Amino acid sequence: MFSKSKINEPASKTTTDDAKPTATGAPSAPVSGDYKPSAPKPKPPASTLSADLHITGNIKTSGDIQVEGTVEGDIRAHLLTIGESATIKGEVTADDVVINGRIVGRVRGLKVRLTSTARVEGDIIHKTIAIESGAHFEGSVQRQDDPLNPGRSGKSPGANPAATGGNQAAPASKTDAVG
Repeated sequence: MFSKSKINEPASKTTTDDAKPTATGAPSAPVSGDYKPSAPKPKPPASTLSADLHITGNIKTSGDIQVEGTVEGDIRAHLLTIGESATIKGEVTADDVVINGRIVGRVRGLKVRLTSTARVEGDIIHKTIAIESGAHFEGSVQRQDDPLNPGRSGKSPGANPAATGGNQAAPASKTDAVG
């Protein structure tokens, strides 16, 4: 009653139909050996602002920046490296911030690193921080889970009010430890 040829007939028919060109003249299904996924684009190198460059204005990029010159304005980047000869006057926001030079202003970053040649005058809001011996820092340091979001109130639950600028009196042990 059933024959082998009838069972195999629909499969062989669809194989022939797939190879037929469509109305546009292209095959209706890709041939298995023709498709090769494109390789991911290589990450572009960091943009470098040379030592003789003076910028007045804000800089924003999703890439990496290395600053060797002077910037008067805010900088937002993925990875920001401040060179030893660099001076930044403004707010710095980046996922990764490596400071070798001078910043006058707030620093916001997931990972912030002050090297021994760093000079920072301003607050640092971070998720993780590293300060090498010899770095000069004037300001406050505050840890936040999301330091890149400036809209956050800045106070974390259970924070010491004296550390966040509250009006409550500091514990007596804190004054004894200072002097």
